[in-house]
Amino acid sequence: MASAPTAPVLFDRALLLRRQTRALRQGGATFLLDRVIEDMSDRLSAVKREFTAAADIWSPGEGLSQFGGRFASFARVPPSEQEVLPFEPASLDLALSALALQFVNDLPGVLAQIRRALKPDGLLLAAMIGGDTLTELRQSFAAAEADIEGGVSPHVAPFADLRDIGGLLQRAGLALPVTDVDRVVVRYGSAFALMADLRRMGAGNVLVERRRLPMRRATVLRMAQLYAERFSDADGRIRATFDIVWLSGWAPHESQPKPLKPGSAKASLEAAVRKARG
Repeated sequence: MASAPTAPVLFDRALLLRRQTRALRQGGATFLLDRVIEDMSDRLSAVKREFTAAADIWSPGEGLSQFGGRFASFARVPPSEQEVLPFEPASLDLALSALALQFVNDLPGVLAQIRRALKPDGLLLAAMIGGDTLTELRQSFAAAEADIEGGVSPHVAPFADLRDIGGLLQRAGLALPVTDVDRVVVRYGSAFALMADLRRMGAGNVLVERRRLPMRRATVLRMAQLYAERFSDADGRIRATFDIVWLSGWAPHESQPKPLKPGSAKASLEAAVRKARG
């Protein structure tokens, strides 16, 4: 019997954990996480139902600990090298995650674990970095390396797009999947200021296939020059794009809306068109 395919290991999660710990110790840059926490609070307030058993999955820093008072039970799973969640089946009615899932090697597997942990009509609500995040930095590094070194190595992680994530929610067995993007454009004095902020987020390059040797000084300077030439505003400050992808889905329950079965509509499309034409 053939074994199930193993997910490719893209991220060095041990290195990620060390960098997040160091960033927290040194005083992290938390503006993206702060934005997500505020938005998550608003989104939860808009859900017209009570949750009792909730969990925060791998959110960095102090995570979503401030939400603990909202629920009778609130478990926090801190960032970890492992991707195995410690929940019993049907033990949660709310799973939350803030800016953590973009560094998961087996996202389909983790979503499936969350689905198993949710009670019927339980909710997953998460935000992760995705889309065109740091596209300017990615392009500038690639062009600089091609100019100076005649080759390109990965410096920015690949990020999932909206359609991929929606498909993964359905694949995991979550009903009523919804995804949307909050695009944040941050301006910096230089590419070096941007990279300093990324280090303070604990979000440096943790790709397994990352370049291990230090970059040439000429390549880094060329990257900063190209960044300024291609992605700066009239005042000389550069732009950096961060796409925060929001995803939600529900564990199936009989009370949820169901799509109509083919042929079960009470009015035909032809009749509706005739009526519209008068």
